[in-house]
Amino acid sequence: MENSTTPEPNTEETRNDRREKPRPYRPRRKTGRERLISRLRELGPGLITGAADDDPSGIATYSQAGAAFGYSLLWTALVSLPVMSAIQLMCARIGIVARSGLAAVLREHYPRWMLWLACGLLIVGNTINIAADLAGMAAGAGLLTGIPSIWFVPAFTVLILALLVFASYENMTRVLKWLTLALFSYVFAAMLSGADWAGVLLGTFWPHVSLSGDYLLTFVAIMGTTISPYLFFWQAALNAEQDALIMRRIVGRPRRAVQRELRAAARDVNAGMLFSNLIMYFIILTAGATLHRAGVFNVQTAEEAARALRPVAGNAAALLFTLGLVGTGMLGVPVLAGSAAYAVAEAAAWRAGMDEKVHKARQFYSVIAVAMIVGMLLNFAHVNAIKLLIGSAVINGLLAPPLIAIVLVVCNNEQVMGTHRNKRTLNILGIAGLALMTLAAVALVVSWF
Repeated sequence: MENSTTPEPNTEETRNDRREKPRPYRPRRKTGRERLISRLRELGPGLITGAADDDPSGIATYSQAGAAFGYSLLWTALVSLPVMSAIQLMCARIGIVARSGLAAVLREHYPRWMLWLACGLLIVGNTINIAADLAGMAAGAGLLTGIPSIWFVPAFTVLILALLVFASYENMTRVLKWLTLALFSYVFAAMLSGADWAGVLLGTFWPHVSLSGDYLLTFVAIMGTTISPYLFFWQAALNAEQDALIMRRIVGRPRRAVQRELRAAARDVNAGMLFSNLIMYFIILTAGATLHRAGVFNVQTAEEAARALRPVAGNAAALLFTLGLVGTGMLGVPVLAGSAAYAVAEAAAWRAGMDEKVHKARQFYSVIAVAMIVGMLLNFAHVNAIKLLIGSAVINGLLAPPLIAIVLVVCNNEQVMGTHRNKRTLNILGIAGLALMTLAAVALVVSWF
């Protein structure tokens, strides 16, 4: 039986058509090494934000927690991690979707009183934090060199100002990413501390909780220095600036899918917050294993903790602790000054950004300079460094609830976030963080009376 289909003529032209028929695109699967490198390159704003959270003020707070209560506050690292990650991820999403920082979004969509309330709370907390961190860094440098610590305060001020004013966004983030390595010194210090690991596990998963005023004060200080208001503004501004950098690099090509950017931001933020809470955990562990065990219950500065560690845990642990103090200050102070500048500049609709030239963004860089200089002068005014270090963390704990509420409102606003509004999980974790910080703050205030 004859085939009813007419065979295609086997001409040269037909053969060429068959050869040129496009094949479906199948992307090459990345090797494990390529996937790892790709993931590491994604780390940026979230990693820096998480690492900057462990600044000298935080180190002093965590050291005091371990010295006073041993291992019994290790559980706070587990509690703070999910809520901290959720809040910082919401801020990152604001920066990516709205392509602007938190203060700019508030200026555009909300009443002016809400905008300037948020900025005012931020500036108060940041100024005190900068002063405390400069004091802690100077004390650490003094321990390492034997030079009076007060001389290091202006030196660090000038060095950090130079980084913030003259480095581009890309160079600044590269420097800050390398500085995160300083935090590993606390992991090594913990390994040298001779910890009772059974007690560590008990304090982590079955803690002793007290309603005493000192315990509540320490808990609020831990939560305040972990879920710090200045990190909200910094995270959103840094993600917005990273998005602008990407857009400049791909001129003429469509913007990356927003959903893809959000997934990358989630990995970055989660990695940064995990890193931050691990370091917090190991600092409390180190102080609990050494200072608390030796009967040293009242160590309220990182300098005191480093001094006290030497006879208890040896020179190596004390040296690592002190080196970490200086390195984390170099990481934390730029974030404090930068977040204040971003917030004020966005609120006032000034040009802002680390890639801006000084003469084009004078107001932005002026805020950075004023914040740094006021922080420096507070040290020369003989303000008690101990009260600054712990007090700044407590202030952050009291200021965090209203700012968390603002972030939640923004992330559920369809006009700002469009189809990328918060999903249920982020809202649940955000509300849990708001409730936790509010209850802690209220309990602390009640304990004062």
